[in-house]
Amino acid sequence: MQTDDSTCIDAKTELLRQKAGLESDKDNLNKRVADLNKQIDYLKENNTTVLKQLQDLSVVSSAQAENIKKSLDNIGSKDIYIQDLQASLARKDSLNLALVMNLKGAIGNMDDKDINIKVEKGVVYIDISDKLLFKSGKYEVTAQAKQVLGKVAAVLKNQPGIEFMVEGHTDNVPFSSGVLKDNWDLSVKRATEVVRILQNQYGLDPAKMAAAGRSEYNPVLDNSTAENRAINRRTRIVILPQLDQFFKLLEPKK
Repeated sequence: MQTDDSTCIDAKTELLRQKAGLESDKDNLNKRVADLNKQIDYLKENNTTVLKQLQDLSVVSSAQAENIKKSLDNIGSKDIYIQDLQASLARKDSLNLALVMNLKGAIGNMDDKDINIKVEKGVVYIDISDKLLFKSGKYEVTAQAKQVLGKVAAVLKNQPGIEFMVEGHTDNVPFSSGVLKDNWDLSVKRATEVVRILQNQYGLDPAKMAAAGRSEYNPVLDNSTAENRAINRRTRIVILPQLDQFFKLLEPKK
């Protein structure tokens, strides 16, 4: 078990690494936006010049001039759209980092082997080892794990717009016990057990949750060693992207 100071340093280092990655993505997006802005400025300058020349020479009809003006307006609208999209992406990155910091602060100085919170490609993941949550081959959540789930639930409850999925993951060792036929059954039962606790004991909105079993087919590492298999046996909470809001950004403004 790490000391409080070293754990805090590790957490801070991880957050800084994630922030650096997000800033790099943001810089790349800014560069693309800058290139588009240059193209827009070029088109604006040339279209304005051509329109004035045509109007001065009286060789363009009023309808044609209006069409050219509409084209210029469309370019301006696309420019505003790009700026809005860039601002929305930057806001989402900031909210994800704030969520990760709140989760790590609520959970405290737990070993990363037991619980790991991270951001990858704009999505927040909370990985909890099966060693913390369950006894071997079981799906009943331990008393200690319920306390951890309560801390996670407290943070998520303060974000009412968040939707998330609880995923059960196993290693590739064949399993069968009672009504559980295989690792598919075990992973699903573990996910639904966590969802029930979050709903019934901590009051999270069931309409905002989903449960899924991934069995052995989405491992973090290969299953060649006992240590790797232990890492693969986990329950993952995935903060789902709010796709409705993203698609709303793509809708043309009225």
